[in-house]
Amino acid sequence: MPEPVDAVEMQAALLRLRRTSGLPVVFGGLLSDARHARIAELNGAQTSALRGLVVSAGSGLGGKAIALSRPCAVTDYASSRHISHEYDAAVAAEGLRSVVAVPVVVRRAVRGVLYGALRTPVTLGDRTFDAMVAAARDVEQSLAVRDEVRRLLAAGREQVTDPDTAPGAWEDVREAHRELRALVPRVLDPALREELLDACGRLASAAGAKAPAAREVRLAPREVDVVACVAAGATNAAAAERLGLRPETVKGYLRSAMRKLGAHTRLEAVVAARRAGLLP
Repeated sequence: MPEPVDAVEMQAALLRLRRTSGLPVVFGGLLSDARHARIAELNGAQTSALRGLVVSAGSGLGGKAIALSRPCAVTDYASSRHISHEYDAAVAAEGLRSVVAVPVVVRRAVRGVLYGALRTPVTLGDRTFDAMVAAARDVEQSLAVRDEVRRLLAAGREQVTDPDTAPGAWEDVREAHRELRALVPRVLDPALREELLDACGRLASAAGAKAPAAREVRLAPREVDVVACVAAGATNAAAAERLGLRPETVKGYLRSAMRKLGAHTRLEAVVAARRAGLLP
């Protein structure tokens, strides 16, 4: 089953879709298994007829999009001969006529479906299709990030529990920390973002308590991100590409972090950050 927090990505995509496409009704849901999607998010609906509807692969317009893994559209839902009609009652209750459905595909697997609809039977143009595909891509990218976050969180928990299980384990801990921090700005859900930051904190303190002589240092999140990249041997340009920043911005964050850490070189900054418990 999709986790409740997954709805954040769908909600945000539908809100943007309605604004960019001009479609009066947009809705969608994630798959609960390989063949069934539950319509959980609606924007612009006048009734609750569609909410909670379970769409099976191959059934109706959305089911066809899921089965074929490609966008599908009808000009008049009720009279279309190109789809099956298991969901006509719910569609009619909402008064929908022209409908398009686009699957959300992550790593070749369909993970959800987005719908856009009009209450008049007109042919949908390229602008509408482009907006629908862009919205599905937004959800796809968000889900891919969430998948990676979950993978790294699981790996990080194992490494924090027993960081000496294999040679080079500390490099694995440090790489997991860098990857998690790089993902934080791309996570929409605040609860998951908080979990990410908490995991980063646990990884950073995995080596034990801070060195007795270490002074309390507070770095901004992006300053920690930059120092973590520097610890991996990244240049300012490489750190900028990894973090989605400009090289000049990275240079500014690094300069600020070095000042707070009392460091005069990049290496001194990394050592000081580790002593302060900011990096693993």
